[in-house]
Amino acid sequence: MAVYFDHRIQAPESSGVPSQLTWHPALPVLAVASCSPTTGGNVDLYLQQGEYVETCHVERPHQPTVLRWHPTKPVLALGWESGEAVLLTHPSGDQTVLPSTHAACITLLEWSSSGSRLVTGDQTGALAVWKVDARGRLQGNHLVKHEYNKPLTCCIFRPASPGDDVAMLARASVSGDESALDMFSWKGAPLKMGPQEGLAFYVSTADGKLHCVDEHCKTSTLLSVEGAIKKVFYLEKREALAVITETMMLSQYTLGPEGGAQEFMKVKLSSKTGQNVDIVWTESGLLITATGEQFIRLWDLERDDNYVLPLDETLGFERGEMINCVSYCAGKEILAAGTSHGRIAIWRMVVQPDSSRGETKTQWKLQTPTEIDGHVVQLQWGSSLNLLAANNSNTVLILCEHVMSAHFSQQVAAVQLTPTQLSITQFTPVNLVHLALQSDIHIKGVCVTKDSVTVWSGKQVTVHELSETVLRNTGSFPCDSHVVAVHGENLYTVEPNRVQIRTPQGTVKQLLTFSKAEGNPVLLSVCQSYLVVGTDTAHIRVFDLSRRDAKAHCSAKNLAEQIVNLGALRSVKCNANGSQVSILISQVNGRPDHKMYFYDVEMDTVTHFDFFIGRPSSGISQPEESERQQFQGSELSGRCPVSHFWDENEPRLFVCETVPISSESSSASFLDTVDVSVVTLFCTQEHGLLLQDCYPKPSGLQTLLALDVPYYYFSCKLLFRRGCVFRPEPGERDPGSAEVSGTTSAPPHHSQSSKPSAAQFPQMVSRRALRDFVGLENCEKATRYAMLNFSLYLTIGDMDEAFKSIKLIKSKAVWENMARMCVKTRRLDVARVCLGNMGNARAAKALKEAEAEPEPEAQVAMLAIQLNMLEDAEKLYKSCQRYDLLNNFYQASGQWQQALETAENCDRIHLRTTYYNYAKYLESMGDKTLALTYYEHSDTHRVEVPRMLQDDTSSLEIYVHKMKDKNIYKWWAQYLESQSDMDSALRFYECAQDYLSLVRVHCYMGNIQKASEIANDTGDRAASYHLARHYEGHDDIKQAVHFYTRAQAYNNAIRLCKENGLDDQLMNLALLSNPEDMMEAACYYEEKGTHMDRAVALYHKAGYVSKALELAFATQQFSALQLIAEDLNESSDPALLARCSDFFITHSQYDKAVELLVAAKKYHQALELCVTQNLTITEELAERMTVTDSKDLSEESRKELLERIADCCMRQGNYHLATKKYTQAGNKLKAMRALLKSGDTEKIVFFANVSRQKELFIMAANYLQSLDWRKNPEILKTIIGFYTKGRAPELLAGFYEACAQVEIDDYQNYEKALDALTEAFKCLSKAKDSSTGQQEARLADLQHKITLIKKFVHARRLYAEDAGEAMRLCEALLEEPDLDPAVRIGDAFGFLVEHHCQQGNFQVAYRKLEELQKLLPSQNVRYYISQASLEALQKEMGLPMDRRDHRHNVKEEDEVEEDLNVS
Repeated sequence: MAVYFDHRIQAPESSGVPSQLTWHPALPVLAVASCSPTTGGNVDLYLQQGEYVETCHVERPHQPTVLRWHPTKPVLALGWESGEAVLLTHPSGDQTVLPSTHAACITLLEWSSSGSRLVTGDQTGALAVWKVDARGRLQGNHLVKHEYNKPLTCCIFRPASPGDDVAMLARASVSGDESALDMFSWKGAPLKMGPQEGLAFYVSTADGKLHCVDEHCKTSTLLSVEGAIKKVFYLEKREALAVITETMMLSQYTLGPEGGAQEFMKVKLSSKTGQNVDIVWTESGLLITATGEQFIRLWDLERDDNYVLPLDETLGFERGEMINCVSYCAGKEILAAGTSHGRIAIWRMVVQPDSSRGETKTQWKLQTPTEIDGHVVQLQWGSSLNLLAANNSNTVLILCEHVMSAHFSQQVAAVQLTPTQLSITQFTPVNLVHLALQSDIHIKGVCVTKDSVTVWSGKQVTVHELSETVLRNTGSFPCDSHVVAVHGENLYTVEPNRVQIRTPQGTVKQLLTFSKAEGNPVLLSVCQSYLVVGTDTAHIRVFDLSRRDAKAHCSAKNLAEQIVNLGALRSVKCNANGSQVSILISQVNGRPDHKMYFYDVEMDTVTHFDFFIGRPSSGISQPEESERQQFQGSELSGRCPVSHFWDENEPRLFVCETVPISSESSSASFLDTVDVSVVTLFCTQEHGLLLQDCYPKPSGLQTLLALDVPYYYFSCKLLFRRGCVFRPEPGERDPGSAEVSGTTSAPPHHSQSSKPSAAQFPQMVSRRALRDFVGLENCEKATRYAMLNFSLYLTIGDMDEAFKSIKLIKSKAVWENMARMCVKTRRLDVARVCLGNMGNARAAKALKEAEAEPEPEAQVAMLAIQLNMLEDAEKLYKSCQRYDLLNNFYQASGQWQQALETAENCDRIHLRTTYYNYAKYLESMGDKTLALTYYEHSDTHRVEVPRMLQDDTSSLEIYVHKMKDKNIYKWWAQYLESQSDMDSALRFYECAQDYLSLVRVHCYMGNIQKASEIANDTGDRAASYHLARHYEGHDDIKQAVHFYTRAQAYNNAIRLCKENGLDDQLMNLALLSNPEDMMEAACYYEEKGTHMDRAVALYHKAGYVSKALELAFATQQFSALQLIAEDLNESSDPALLARCSDFFITHSQYDKAVELLVAAKKYHQALELCVTQNLTITEELAERMTVTDSKDLSEESRKELLERIADCCMRQGNYHLATKKYTQAGNKLKAMRALLKSGDTEKIVFFANVSRQKELFIMAANYLQSLDWRKNPEILKTIIGFYTKGRAPELLAGFYEACAQVEIDDYQNYEKALDALTEAFKCLSKAKDSSTGQQEARLADLQHKITLIKKFVHARRLYAEDAGEAMRLCEALLEEPDLDPAVRIGDAFGFLVEHHCQQGNFQVAYRKLEELQKLLPSQNVRYYISQASLEALQKEMGLPMDRRDHRHNVKEEDEVEEDLNVS
């Protein structure tokens, strides 16, 4: 939290009322213009704490009108009412009066961005441009002067266009870009290095015109608006101008490349008439106006959005308080506004992600206001981000932002309220003592002990002795130390290269010197009797203060050697025994490091805890990390530590505050707007850094002050201060205040005249118990130490040591606290022990029952419920998604709305149950109207609502008529019947369609006829049954039987028929009834001896087949027997089946007899009957006779039966079925034979391939040879393949010979015939010779044929090359014995005849033809000689061929007839 130190300017007595103020853009120098009616006007300069600069006083008899600082140099331009313009230099006070150019009031003074140009303008419209050198000195007369003849109002310089990017040009040059290369050369234009100064500017006049003056000082009118121009802004992102007139009309113009302006937006800004308007423009495109209202208006020109920021009375602002002026600090994103009641409102900009749009959303958070006296009329932020100047019409105050100082030590806490006020709280075992300290110095730091309060301002140190409720000033001395530490009677201050140990009066007792390498001490911290010092060179030293003189506890440690990227130390703290030092650092780039470093003094090592990843760098991690630690580790990730403390008495316990990484650069005063987490760690040499707890900082608390077991100590947020009364922000109640008997307040101790009462200083320190010490805040030291050990061992995971540390503790509160801890750690085994020590049997039983749940979270949730940790239980149920248990939890805890939402969204299976329970709850609470609604939602209203409203009959009757529900009608009718209102009851029974009740009431009333009509018309079984009972009671048997039948109460109807001899109706009723009633009726008929056919039929229908058959055989009812036999199957009695089959055989019904024999498993008899009676065996019958269970028949008998079935099928010509049965019997040979008889080639081939037996392959191949294999190549391949698979080379050779003969006889293709014979020879060669010499003879014969064919083929091939040699070979071939059938004689002679005819030797050809006819007198020569050769021979020789033709024709006819006969 921040306070603003208000420094009133030390104005000289001659100065008047301040009228204007302005800060230098870079230096902490403030210029203030004042007016006095007697002396005229003054301009003075002041430093950041209001110090008056005497040398820089300017006084004139006229009023100052404009103040403008040079952008970089300490030069101030002053404009006066007389038209004089002066340049004032700081700190020398040199004054340079500009040459007399203006004769009227100066209205314009504007510097260019680098200060090389100065523009001046006056009330008459005269404008001059001056040149200024680099030192801020005026150079000669004005460059140009323009006359606009109207008062000048505004002037702004246009920013220069961006310069050339040198790096980009260099890359382009290297890549070969000549234009880029020329820009580097001397030939081209000079290279623009970086942004240049913009010399063009815009100036506006009171008549609404805006003129543009370019860098050559040439002027032109750019645009014109209605009314005087009040403000002009340049929108750099859009390259546009925004113009605001006196009438608050905002216009925006785009600037063209040639100097023109085009209006694209015009809007009227809201304002309060008659008030001065303060307008602020930000670089981000935000327009802020203060118009004397209770709020300020903001227009976002980039997003075209507008909104207002009002004052908040809950923060201390008053009703009717107006905002007069505004100022915006871009560096800190803070907006300050001055009010009419002397307050300064401050808003901080907070940028938050907008999840709905995926963009960022800007919000403004109003801070605690700062009070100054008077009426704030002007505000301006200074060059330093912490300086704000405010003009309250009487004087000027410089406000310097300072983080509120606070300190805690030895149960005493001090928190700064104002620059000079402290709130002091003493925590005693009996009560809380509140004190107030009013100092005469601005407090920049405070340090407290149990006996003293020390404050310092950076220039002076003051020590106050603290004795019970009294503060006494014991010493004050000047000291420039910006940090002070206190231990006992000693004060520790710093100066270059040493630490001074002083008395409370400032006397130096001892010096702790530091070498030049160790640097200058800048950080001090005391814990118990140890002092740690941090230097500006990142060295640390620890000193032991337990003796009279401070002794070095360890040598100086250079942290820069251990920590990478270390820039500077931010904070150092040591623990209670001086063994550990915690360090916060800034990185080289100035950003805070997200690691917390720890220096082990004894081991001389540095470790760290990285809050960016949420893990320590080293140390022994837990062997089994719990889910809690993993969860906390994920919560810690992406964070940065901002403050840290060690416990004052426990050296192992450490605590720090962390913020998200995005907020680590924020000032401490801004920490109330971000997510701050308090993280507690154990730090030991044995186990390293262990995360003990992490929880968000409670609301209403400002920052962490200290850790002193069992409490964390926090400073409270200060809501606002009105006058001298302080209002703390309402936060969580201090639990410590409930433990003490009361609080004591003492009046403030001060050194000034004001004496505020003690009530003006509220309690500004709040303490919160550590998680492990909730309920144990007042425990003794031994218990506290035991609990710390327990917490440490529990964090490590060593449960044995944890139990040892607390086994002697008898307090139930301790065990309850441990049980609560078990909810966090999810250690149910520990929880059971805790519940046992607590004596909480109910919780132990509930936990035992919860073990049935499969989810560990659900079990822990039950423990949390028993310990009244309802929020934890709710979170646990949600985490394990046990919405059913969560629903029950909500119901049990009375959270019905949450229960309903859970049931509707996540637990719909219990939705109706939840509605019902809620309705019961509402009924118990007396809310019957809402209960009725939820009974309807649960669908239980038909019973529950009448029950609920039974005492309110009028409401119930209305509800009955409203709902029109049958069940409710019935309930209401029963109620009316109980009230003896029978007519109304009948009406409502009829509405409910309750026919039973209608019949019952009519019977009661004697309306039997009406009751019969209802029963007959509706067919209602219950109504019919009731009416039948009524008729039976009145001995109307016929009607009783009728209505019993309609009610399907057949046993009652049968009973009446038997009793009254109604045999005809009995049969029909028995057939409609169940088997038991059929049995009774059949027995009745059998005993009576009449209608035996009915008895047989009923026995059969009832399922008593054997009884029906016996009775049918006994009474010779053959038709009944046939009906019964149709229902017999394999499950029937075999003897019964055999008897029936004999009956059917006797009556020549062999088909039925066979079926019954098969059902009786007498397969041989059934088969014999089929054979003898020539009954066709269907596939279904054959399958039924195929036995699959080995229990019925042995394997051999089963195969024999199958073969007999197959034989029978063969005889009947059912070859496929026979094949199937032979196959099932395992006789594949017979199966193939059956299949061969069927002639199904496809199945034959398939069966042979599946069976893979040689015999079957040969049989299949033999069968395939009988087919036309000459025309089907696939069959040919299959034959060869089967013979090959069947290993029958002789048969395969014979097949090849047949193939060769076919090629010769049909196609005269001796080449293919030769190939076939060669294959035959190969096959025959492989065959084993079983006969004596037959194979050799056959091979010799094949070889002879092959030789002859080869000769003939050779002769034919040779013919083309050497015809004579071919003829000679052919002649020689004809001389060979046994030429035919290897080579047909006709083919050889035909070859010769063809040759001679071609050669023209017709005589020789004719002789060869004659020889052929003699050798083959019965054959036609046309088979061997072409028709062309025969015709040529006939023509040349003149011989008729009729005889031969005739013979040929006769031969052909004979062959055709033979073919026909064969087919």
